[in-house]
Amino acid sequence: MINLANRMNRLGTETAFEVLAKAKKLESEGKNIIHLQIGEPDFNTPSNITEAGKKALDDGYTGYNPSAGYDELKEQIKIYSNNIRSYDFDKDQVIITSGAKPIMFYTMLALINPGDEVLYPNPGFPIYESMINFVGGKAVPLKLEEKLGYSFDINKVESLINENTKLIILNSPNNPCGSVIDAKSMSKLANILENKNITILSDEIYSQFLYEGSHSSISNHKNLSSKTIILDGFSKSYSMTGWRIGYGIFPKELVDPITKLVTNSNSCTASFTQIAAIEALKGSQESVNKMVNEFKSRRDLIVDGLNNIKNISCPKPSGAFYVFPNITKTGLSSESFANRLLEENGVATLSGESFGEEGKGYIRISFANSKDNISEALNRIEDFVNKL
Repeated sequence: MINLANRMNRLGTETAFEVLAKAKKLESEGKNIIHLQIGEPDFNTPSNITEAGKKALDDGYTGYNPSAGYDELKEQIKIYSNNIRSYDFDKDQVIITSGAKPIMFYTMLALINPGDEVLYPNPGFPIYESMINFVGGKAVPLKLEEKLGYSFDINKVESLINENTKLIILNSPNNPCGSVIDAKSMSKLANILENKNITILSDEIYSQFLYEGSHSSISNHKNLSSKTIILDGFSKSYSMTGWRIGYGIFPKELVDPITKLVTNSNSCTASFTQIAAIEALKGSQESVNKMVNEFKSRRDLIVDGLNNIKNISCPKPSGAFYVFPNITKTGLSSESFANRLLEENGVATLSGESFGEEGKGYIRISFANSKDNISEALNRIEDFVNKL
């Protein structure tokens, strides 16, 4: 018998992949499933990026590269970031990783000792809480409240901070709620954190998926730059989920230790993938703009449709590609609602509890699917609710 280390008991998972497997099994049995559970754009990687990747392979980009990534990609990330954030940094503060999740993992490993407290959004991306628990930290939820537009009460943040608070995680636009921290609220939060010895991890992977207003980043507040980590990547904006490439922009004093973690874990990020990412940033952004416009149209379709179904209410998200409807009036728990909707009516969604305790009474629906499929899903959800 193999005895696992105790820390493995603290490791969570991402339910979207479990539901995907269940949905695929039902499909193999002949059931028609509409997939609204996975956080993956339903668009192919733009052809200019794919061709750049192919050419990179032909040109011999198949070996190791520096653990922190190619300088040319870092330079392009600096240019791109300067276009959406008022944050000046040296390109050597950028570390390229195999997807964006490692930025969360490396940050926790580098900073959190057993007993250290981490503030994180709840409901929120489940890997936050999983990694906090894995490294022995204490997960302290920033409760996202529907009445506040799925934001946390910034006036309560200071009361959650104590001498053990080591890190705060921000996610705007947010997964699973699609909510956005506006510039006024971000400034208020910056004032609270300015004189605190707390590192900030700002997950901005959905920064291009904004349907109103402009992107507001905590990094815009220069007094916080020495303790702010920006997480971003290519999976969402450029439909490159399977290419596995993301990056972090780190304070200078964290660059060496984080790079060591990359060296010790996976050596480096695939060389040809980085060349493709350079093309993603340097090439035409028309495909990104078209995709975001399409997602905005889908958002309006699904929000209107859900709000026309009895006992369901759904606020309109400002970003990302998820809605987080309230289903408490149906009388079902989130888990029961999601399970039965999949099994009985063939619509795959995620229960709100998948994103933390504060997700009870909600489900997450991804609108990364065609309008025809969304319309059919709405019909099936209405039929399901009417039968309750």
